[in-house]
Amino acid sequence: MLKADRKIVLVTRETRLEGLKAQYATRSQAKFYVERALVAERSRSAAAAGEDISIDALEALAEKEFHEYEEEQSLYDDALGRLRRDLDDLGPKVQIVQRAFLPNFVFGPNDVVVTVGQDGLVANTAKYALHLPIVAVNPDPKRIDGVLLPFTVGAAHAAVARVLDGKSKFRRVTLAEALLPAGQRMLAFNDLFIGTRSHTSARYRITFGGRSEPHSSSGVLVSTGAGSTGWLSSVFNMADGLGQIVGRSAPARGGMKLNWDDPRLAFVVREPFVSKHSGAGIVSGMVGPGAELILESAMPAGGVIFSDGIEADYLHFNSGAVARIRAASEKVRLATPG
Repeated sequence: MLKADRKIVLVTRETRLEGLKAQYATRSQAKFYVERALVAERSRSAAAAGEDISIDALEALAEKEFHEYEEEQSLYDDALGRLRRDLDDLGPKVQIVQRAFLPNFVFGPNDVVVTVGQDGLVANTAKYALHLPIVAVNPDPKRIDGVLLPFTVGAAHAAVARVLDGKSKFRRVTLAEALLPAGQRMLAFNDLFIGTRSHTSARYRITFGGRSEPHSSSGVLVSTGAGSTGWLSSVFNMADGLGQIVGRSAPARGGMKLNWDDPRLAFVVREPFVSKHSGAGIVSGMVGPGAELILESAMPAGGVIFSDGIEADYLHFNSGAVARIRAASEKVRLATPG
């Protein structure tokens, strides 16, 4: 394959400092706002605890915390600059894309995708870069755990070279998908959420395993293997705590851990309410290969389906809409060091 037939897409994220500058126009204004807010909050906390801390000491602490924002920005800029230089040496054109533009970005069929950011950036990128190899880079190992980020900035050049030469090994990850009758589709690397945009109850009919019932709940969470240690684990932690209160046996803290390529999806109904018009007979399950979880909305407005915690990118899920939830046919390909 000719190098001209492919490009390297470098996916970046907005740092905390960049987010503040976008909100407050300049670095100095962002610094002033953050430090004033931190001083006020710590002053209230100290007063509540009966501690006597001087304003000078509080301002010094706030200055130190804002310095963390600046250091994080500097390290990220340095990592991005080195990556750009190293990847330019490989031949194919390097194109930088910010995470916010991923929903509208058109990847080429032969592109190599490089993410530089936290684990969430991999999840956000994967559902738009289907079939394409992804090299996930940790730009700041001291601050980022990087469960999904096997490569350092220094190792990225060799990793991308192996992908370009067809010599890389990959870890495959199962995706979840939600399909609506009009052909709309939402993919998830970690999890899907089906519910409302607010804290009001979600109303829908759930069908699974040959059973069906109306529900009123805080929504339905559907997790992939990769997401089983994330949001889903917090649900298990809650159930564990409640079980201890009433003296009943509870699942082990942290719940289940599925392999990333497990073809099954786990679902749980959050806070199901039992009434004359709603039940709680179907509150969890495993959606196996070829099976579906079906949800029919009974919400006149405000119903949504979103994935991987990105609420701004959602599908409308209002009265009459029927969502079919299952494992996607595509699998993500994450490059591995081995």
